[in-house]
Amino acid sequence: MDEVALRTLTPTVIAVLVRRGADFDTAEDAVQEALIEAVRVWPRGRPRDPRGWLITVAWRKFLDTTRAEASRRQREDAVLAEPPALPGPAVDDTLRLYFLCAHPSLTPASAVALTLRAVAGLSTRQIATAYLVPEATMAQRISRAKRMVSGVRFNRPGDVATVLRVLYLVFNEGYSGAVDLAAEAIRLARQVAVMTRDEEAAGLLALMLLHHARRAARTGVDGSLVPLAEQDRGRWDTRLIAEGVEVLQAALARDRLGEFQAQAAIAALHADARTARETDWVQIVEWYDELVRLTGSPVARLNRAVAVGAADGPRAGLAALAGLDPALPRHTAALAYLHEQAGDVAVAARLYARAARVASNLLERDHLTRQAARLNARLRG
Repeated sequence: MDEVALRTLTPTVIAVLVRRGADFDTAEDAVQEALIEAVRVWPRGRPRDPRGWLITVAWRKFLDTTRAEASRRQREDAVLAEPPALPGPAVDDTLRLYFLCAHPSLTPASAVALTLRAVAGLSTRQIATAYLVPEATMAQRISRAKRMVSGVRFNRPGDVATVLRVLYLVFNEGYSGAVDLAAEAIRLARQVAVMTRDEEAAGLLALMLLHHARRAARTGVDGSLVPLAEQDRGRWDTRLIAEGVEVLQAALARDRLGEFQAQAAIAALHADARTARETDWVQIVEWYDELVRLTGSPVARLNRAVAVGAADGPRAGLAALAGLDPALPRHTAALAYLHEQAGDVAVAARLYARAARVASNLLERDHLTRQAARLNARLRG
C-alpha cells in the first residue's frame, strides 16, 4: 500500500462528502473507515479509479451511520435525495477543506492538528507523537476542532492567507519521530499553490523549499546546531534550491509582493552565495526593509538589525537593534552575536549565557551555552 498516495486522496474524499451534505465530523470518520477498507482490500487488486472507489465506500459508510441514528432521520432523507453524482470538482472541494481546517474560530494549534488529520491524512497517534503529547489529548483536541467546524457552510471565499499561516506553522514543527511534518507541509503547500494560483502561496512554497534544502546541514554529527554561516554548503540540496528559486521568480514576476515572497527572496540570496563571505548582505537588508514595510513585525526588524550588522558593520547592527523590545525571541542572542563581532568579548559571553537561559528549545540552548563557554575560554586564555 502506498501510504502517501492514500494521504493525497484523503482531503478530496472528505471534501466531496461535505459538499454532498455530510457534516465534517461524520465525513471524516467515514473516510477513515474507507481507508481501513482500502488497506484490507487493495493489496488483492487495486481499483482502476482509487479516488472514485474511496468516495463510493466512504459515502456508503456515511449513509450507514446516518441510518443508524434515529435522531438524524430528517438529515438522512435529505442526503438520500442527493443523486449519486460522479466525483465532483476535486480542486474546488479540496480547497474548501483547507479553508474549513483553517477556520478563524479555531486556535492555531487546533487548526494545525485538524489540517494534519483531515488534509494530510495523518493518524491521531502520528500527530500526537509529532507534538509530544498523549494520544488521548490529541484526540480530544481534534474532536473539539471537528465539532466547531461541523456546521460551517461556505457562502463566501475562504481566506487563503489563514491557510498559508497554518501550513507555515506545520512546516516549522519540522521533524519528530516517524512523522516528517516539514515534508508534509511542502506537499500540502504544492497543492494550495496549484489550486489558488496565489502569489503568496507560491512564495510560501518557495520559502519552504529553500529552507528545507539546508536541512541536512543544520545539525552536526553530535546533533548540535550548526549556524548558517558555518554550514557545509555541499550538503545543501541543490535540486530543492533550484525549484524554490524558480517558483519564487514566477511569483515575483506577477508584481504583487507579499511577506512570504520577501522571506523567500532572503532565503534565495543565502542559497545563492557559494560561501558565507560571499553573501549579498546589502540586498538582504533591502528585502528586510520590504518585509518590515509589509508586516511591521518586530521579529523582522530584529533580523534586519543582524543583516545590517553584516552589511555595514556590527556597530551599525547594534544601532539598528536599539529600541527593539528586549523580550523579543532571540533578541539577547542577536545582541550577543553583534557584540562579539564588534570585539566586545566579555559582554558577548555574558549575553550568550543569558540568552541560553531563555532559549525556546534544547538545541538552541545548547548552542548558546557552547558560544558562552567558547568566549569565556578565550577570555581566560
